[in-house]
Amino acid sequence: MNGATQGFVLNQTMLRIKDPAASIPFYRDVMGMTLLDRYDFPGMKFSLYFMGYPSEPVPEDRGARIKWVFEQPALLELTHNWGTESDPDQRYHNGNDEPRGFGHIGLSVPDVRAACARFEQLGVSFVKRPDDGAMKGIAFVKDPDGYWIEILSGSNLRDLILGLRQ
Repeated sequence: MNGATQGFVLNQTMLRIKDPAASIPFYRDVMGMTLLDRYDFPGMKFSLYFMGYPSEPVPEDRGARIKWVFEQPALLELTHNWGTESDPDQRYHNGNDEPRGFGHIGLSVPDVRAACARFEQLGVSFVKRPDDGAMKGIAFVKDPDGYWIEILSGSNLRDLILGLRQ
């Protein structure tokens, strides 16, 4: 660790969302994240929703919670520009259509197949199932805006990567 960067933490990845009424339940109820805080900016007509997997209780005091949120690792910041939910022409680029750019976020789970069976029951849209293609044991699903989420487990990737090196 470089002394000049001690205390740095990758805090968030921001995704623009069309409709928080679809995206918040998806990340909360399907992906199991907690809505840690919401910040509305009426003058600029947008809201931020910070979601993640807290390892400790979320502070109840508003000021303490704001400070705490921006010290947490690996949060998802969902940004909603007001009015997009009712605009039939609004669509965000998922990064996987041409021209390609952003690829996906990754979610580690204990058991990829069990997680995917649950996603199947919940009607989640799949890009790749665990047994499809050359890379077995990982899956890709889509969120309500079409962003890809890689579903993986450390042991599956360890075996895959070590197998590829041979």
